Amino acid sequence: MLKALFESSRTTKRLISLAYDSLAITLSLYIAICLRLGSFDIPVTERELGTLAITILATLGAFVKMGMYRAILRYMTPQALNTVFFGTCFSALILAVGSFFTQSFIPRSVPFIYLTVALILLGGPRLLVHHIVMVLNGKHLGKSEPVIVYGAGYTGHQLRLALKATNYKVVAFVDDDLTRQGSVFANIRVQSPAELPRIIRKYGATRVLLALGNTPHSRRAQIIKGLEPLGVSVQTAPAIPDLISGRARIEHIRDVDIEDLLGRDPVKANDQLMSACITDKVVMVTGAGGSIGSELCRQIILQAPRRLVLFELNEFSLYRLEAELKHMLEGQSFSTEIIPLLGSVQKEHRVETIMRTFSVQTVYHAAAYKHVPLVEHNIVEGVRNNVYGTWYTAEAAIRAGVESFVLVSTDKAVRPTNIMGASKRMAELVLQGLSQRQTDTRFTMVRFGNVLGSSGSVVPLFRQQIKVGGPVTVTHPEIIRYFMTIPEAAELVIQAGAMGTGGDVLVLDMGEPVKIVDLAKRMIHLSGLTVKGEDEPDGDIEITYTGLRPGEKLYEELLIGDNVSGTIHDRIMRAEEYCLSWPETRAILDELDRACHDYSCDRVRELLMLAPTGYTTEEDLGDAVWLHKSNTAKLRVIK
Repeated sequence: MLKALFESSRTTKRLISLAYDSLAITLSLYIAICLRLGSFDIPVTERELGTLAITILATLGAFVKMGMYRAILRYMTPQALNTVFFGTCFSALILAVGSFFTQSFIPRSVPFIYLTVALILLGGPRLLVHHIVMVLNGKHLGKSEPVIVYGAGYTGHQLRLALKATNYKVVAFVDDDLTRQGSVFANIRVQSPAELPRIIRKYGATRVLLALGNTPHSRRAQIIKGLEPLGVSVQTAPAIPDLISGRARIEHIRDVDIEDLLGRDPVKANDQLMSACITDKVVMVTGAGGSIGSELCRQIILQAPRRLVLFELNEFSLYRLEAELKHMLEGQSFSTEIIPLLGSVQKEHRVETIMRTFSVQTVYHAAAYKHVPLVEHNIVEGVRNNVYGTWYTAEAAIRAGVESFVLVSTDKAVRPTNIMGASKRMAELVLQGLSQRQTDTRFTMVRFGNVLGSSGSVVPLFRQQIKVGGPVTVTHPEIIRYFMTIPEAAELVIQAGAMGTGGDVLVLDMGEPVKIVDLAKRMIHLSGLTVKGEDEPDGDIEITYTGLRPGEKLYEELLIGDNVSGTIHDRIMRAEEYCLSWPETRAILDELDRACHDYSCDRVRELLMLAPTGYTTEEDLGDAVWLHKSNTAKLRVIK
């Protein structure tokens, strides 16, 4: 019967609630009068019945207006109980007023007794049904998994409420705030983090959920480091800004963010630098659909440009980005015209036509092939896109009268050991040469390392490998990398672009480098698993070493030489680089163009080594087309 009742329609449930509440109000009034008179035999006249009718109709009307019949009992919150309380208080007031006007035989103390009885009869069954549903849900979901919530603040409280309807059961709260320790939080005692090993053993908990709100990344990293040896899975609740904006809900538990592992707090942006080249200007982003390009667009939109030109080769990436940016503009006090355009940076005439047509003033050039092994297998196209795409876009910018041109470069351009890095360093040389040739367009190059969450990041790969049980693949036990979040990188690129004076190579402070194998181990430990190895043969996840990929370095560098100076921004430095005059640069470009046209990959690599790029390698050429052509030619000679 209960099952049929719970599965009935909303209309049926509301009618049942209305009928019950009418009966409960009648019974409450009867009990209140009986208690006041000390007798079950009470006089009932038309006046008393009139008062009862007024009370029932007014109370039900108030309950409907307050939304009590829209509340779903299984998800009833303290706010719903408040509605019952205030609605019952209103009902008692109506009873007192109604009895006065009808001059019925109801003593003045009855409304106060009625209030208490009605609260029990109206609120009690709702709490009982809520409890029954939660018990039935618990049986349906099976045995609840005990979890520990780290953080006894607002986020922790909301997380506990959200988890009540799931198969997670909060068994303990821990908090490092001494003022909270020992207090009772949602009927659960708040304990010190030092008690975690005992709590885990007592309840058999295998998961710790972080409810840290707006705690800085540096503090988060300390907390996570303390949880690593405990052998439990560590996950986190969404941050408060994400909850407020609607991007996430409190029950959206996710794995620990890698920025929490790094423990570096973002530096507050300089508002003047952020807006200098953007606000009320026409801005163009090439490679707008990529990881960096799309985040640049998000940051640019917030600075209220007059017009934003999105230039992208991939149709779907462009469509998705345009939709996202238009959604961001909804509700803003300013209006920005968004212009999505398909095209390649290698089409110089189209790029120039676009810049002239829309009167572009600032260009952020993020279009590039950045995946090291792929560029090694596609040498000619990698050089064409990274070197000539940059040159053609820069020449178009000069002729179109663009004020500022910012190249998004890479740490792999420093003493490169691969074609990708060498091509990016060559692109820097091109812009340095153009800066000497003219001064109308200001060229700036910004270098930084790996960004978290990009298409080539190791973090999502490690998570997927851990999820399927391993092994986790690392190229080399000693390989290290610099890491930065995409929003942080994009924000610093915009600020660096505003600081350039022409031909500058600006370098972003990436913090301390991270050993990739240590990162893999931390991610395994925070998943509640152990690393399988010689010391622990029965571990859960094995780490295997696959060897360095073609053109890959153990250590990435961000600077050439020691001639480095600071800037007005703590996280941005200026590197004084060796560069060529424009005639010297143009001569190399012409030679490189002929080699690309002839598909002479060996000559392309030789020219990149002869140019002052610092490029050195001892690896064999890996271009797939060139290798196939060479092997075919050798076979013909043999025949």
